[in-house]
Amino acid sequence: MNMKRPSRFLNSSLALSVVLVLLTTGTTPAADTPQVGLKLLSEGLTAPIVLTSLDDGSGRLLVADQAGMIHLLNRDGQRQEKLFLDLRSKLVRFNQGMDERGILGLAVHPQFKSNHKFYVVYSAPRRTIAPPDWDHAMRLCEFRVPDNDPTMGIADSERVLLEIDEPDWNHNSGRIVFGPDGYLYMSVGDGGAPNDVGSRGHFPEGNGQNLSTLLGKILRIDVNKGTPYAIPSDNPYADGKNGRPEIYAYGLRNPWGISFDRGGSHELIVTDVGQDRWEEINIIVNGGNYGWRVREGFDGFDPKNPRTPPTNAPKVGADGKPFIDPVFVYKTLRGNANDPQSFGVTITGGYVYRGKGISQLAGKYVFADWSRGMGFGDGTLLVATRPQRTGAAEKWTVEPLGVKDHPDGRLKAFIWALGQDEDGELYVLTNGANLVSGTRGKVFKLVTN
Repeated sequence: MNMKRPSRFLNSSLALSVVLVLLTTGTTPAADTPQVGLKLLSEGLTAPIVLTSLDDGSGRLLVADQAGMIHLLNRDGQRQEKLFLDLRSKLVRFNQGMDERGILGLAVHPQFKSNHKFYVVYSAPRRTIAPPDWDHAMRLCEFRVPDNDPTMGIADSERVLLEIDEPDWNHNSGRIVFGPDGYLYMSVGDGGAPNDVGSRGHFPEGNGQNLSTLLGKILRIDVNKGTPYAIPSDNPYADGKNGRPEIYAYGLRNPWGISFDRGGSHELIVTDVGQDRWEEINIIVNGGNYGWRVREGFDGFDPKNPRTPPTNAPKVGADGKPFIDPVFVYKTLRGNANDPQSFGVTITGGYVYRGKGISQLAGKYVFADWSRGMGFGDGTLLVATRPQRTGAAEKWTVEPLGVKDHPDGRLKAFIWALGQDEDGELYVLTNGANLVSGTRGKVFKLVTN
């Protein structure tokens, strides 16, 4: 889901020539662009936001609905009648209109078959220790399934690992994934409000650049040790002296997608929703600073004039280390209506395809843009290709992913998220409305055309 605009939503630098090369992708697929089909797997959902596998060899899938439910799908896509887990009573009360709160993240422990653990991020009511004008708490929790029944989560098994007080309803992120190192990674938005500015919950330099807050960060924790967790020894601020020990990387605005490549060098890929000008794909590294709110895309950023990049913008952070540029950017349609160099209003993260069903997608990063407008669903599936050569000036190229009956990749729905199963096959989660209500949510599987 993406309620970035007007906010996902409130209301080191490359030469301009390189940026222009990156943006000449247009919105029409080339003749050799991969073509896929979409197989409807499940419908009648509200706002499906995460799809993941139980990873136990059964082929069963978990689908988290932002509205507070987690469903279990059998291998053939049939939805279990009884909910896998119902968290609706634990959630903060939703807005009448669009909302970025609810269930936000879901991940199954790598040893699920033996320890029966899974993890959920959701939006709980404001804690009493938070300022009275703040909005809610984002809660990371551990749950279990019965030893003899992996088809049902135990609500009473909840163990709270981490709570992050949130000043606003938006820019939460809250996506979680286990890395190849066995640690749990979590993306956290900058806390809401435009430009990472505001008297309520924003530091003078912005939350993205302040290391005393978890807002605007990628976190990494060890859920197998400690009480309630342990800090990996190679986290950049593991000793807690110069920053929060949970921080793995920082300088993000509203990460709306986090995944590890199952192959290759297992890169951590995070998409970041921009303010008014750029949407980003980033490769996250330990200790990396991705620039927000000093930078947006490849440009400097001035919160007092967000649509005009400042001249002589800083290229290094407060610690003197260079900012890390995205591997790809595209213009948002906000303020650039009908610009041919844009795919929509806000980026939706995806996965590097490592399945076997669609050979032409092998090794490509499949993702999406949420919609080309806020009031009606018009999301676009996209595919990114890595450069054959490596180097600082070698960036990814992106084009629409042609779909049967939708050759331009546009699905006439809001693309809430993408998902991946234990075989590396990919899924598309859509919503027919820009709301966390109703029953217009659907789950599709990408298949050969």
